[in-house]
Amino acid sequence: MQERTQAVTMQGRSLTLVGQERKAGDRAPDFEAQDPDLSPVRLSSFKGKIVVISSVPSLDTPVCDLETRRFNQEAGQMGDDVVILTVSMDLPFAQKRWCGAAGGDRVITVSDHRDAQFGTAYGVLIKELRLLARCVFVIDRQGIIRYIQLVKELSEEPDYDEVLDRVRSLD
Repeated sequence: MQERTQAVTMQGRSLTLVGQERKAGDRAPDFEAQDPDLSPVRLSSFKGKIVVISSVPSLDTPVCDLETRRFNQEAGQMGDDVVILTVSMDLPFAQKRWCGAAGGDRVITVSDHRDAQFGTAYGVLIKELRLLARCVFVIDRQGIIRYIQLVKELSEEPDYDEVLDRVRSLD
């Protein structure tokens, strides 16, 4: 399994990412994760739509909470052709609790806790913590990754404007 040392930091401490590093232009690998009701969700089920995947360490942290709330708000303005998935290692039960408390009704939260299929396929599994790095992928209607924003420091938010501009450029 491929490893990238010093790929991200947490409060300045260097961490290792495990899995295949993805680049813009790559075909987005299919993966299966669980929704808050324990039902399987596959990336391939959104074929023909623009998909934004927001990978976060845990919805139970302030920055991940802010990020997911922001993408939930933006999702309401993007139309039915854009899907926003938030993927974390949180258990589906914790994701369900978060959605209920935060009003997360537009983003689709999915859990990668079982076998880290998403984390390793996209190269964002943090070896030392078994959490996902903060990273945003924008995938076009043909299933090609068009944009990747790996946030170097886990305690920082992504550049939302850059992500949203990339999504709009695909319409």
